[in-house]
Amino acid sequence: MRNIKLVLEYDGTNYHGWQTQPNLPTVQATVENALTKLTKTPIQIIGAGRTDSGVHAAGQVANFHTTSQMPPTAFQKGLNATLPRDIVVCSATEVSAEFHARFSATSRRYRYTILNREYPSALSRQTSYFFPAEVAVARINALCQTLVGKHDFSSFQKVGSDRKNPVCEIYEVHWWKKEPYVYFEIEADSFLRGMVRAITGTVLAFNRKFLLTSGEKNMKYQEANTQLHRILEAKDRAAAGMSAPAHGLSLICVKYSI
Repeated sequence: MRNIKLVLEYDGTNYHGWQTQPNLPTVQATVENALTKLTKTPIQIIGAGRTDSGVHAAGQVANFHTTSQMPPTAFQKGLNATLPRDIVVCSATEVSAEFHARFSATSRRYRYTILNREYPSALSRQTSYFFPAEVAVARINALCQTLVGKHDFSSFQKVGSDRKNPVCEIYEVHWWKKEPYVYFEIEADSFLRGMVRAITGTVLAFNRKFLLTSGEKNMKYQEANTQLHRILEAKDRAAAGMSAPAHGLSLICVKYSI
């Protein structure tokens, strides 16, 4: 039995997330169907991240086991010839039997893309969130450093999630601007369901306060920092802000030690 690792890129617009769901189009089911046609045997794949409905990926990782003797490059070419155009296999490699796309991962990195100008885009409407208000990038970047480290992120977890341990360790957060976009990247050992979108929406709500509140900048930052700490300590989704839309989010890469 061989173990094949895939790196996938996909536009999540037309899918109800990564994970297979009855009677709904998902990325996992679409790739599995293509693999089954290619190998003429039922194949199940394991994904590194269960992206939600409408979320994209530039570096999703998956693996599957097969007795097929097809070379890895043939899997890549065969899948790309079979899959719809909004899912692409960037690479296919044979890995050790111990490799598990989800459990072997040491970190995952997401990027949220915001179109920050006065008018929307016809071309990037499905991959960026149109946000015409000014974004205080330096101040929200400083504020988000509060999230770095190991915390209980229950306040940013989607209601109804079945994950029992809400503790994650964030390694890095970074906001920056490159006209006409504002980007937010975050890397952690794991993420709760809906966590990145909830953090993004909450921080953008603080952004409005930064722009509207009078007084010294450091006082505004200190107040926001205190409020963000309170949101974390509440361990209650109702304490945080609204989630940013799914279509601005993309899984950028997954890192492994093996």
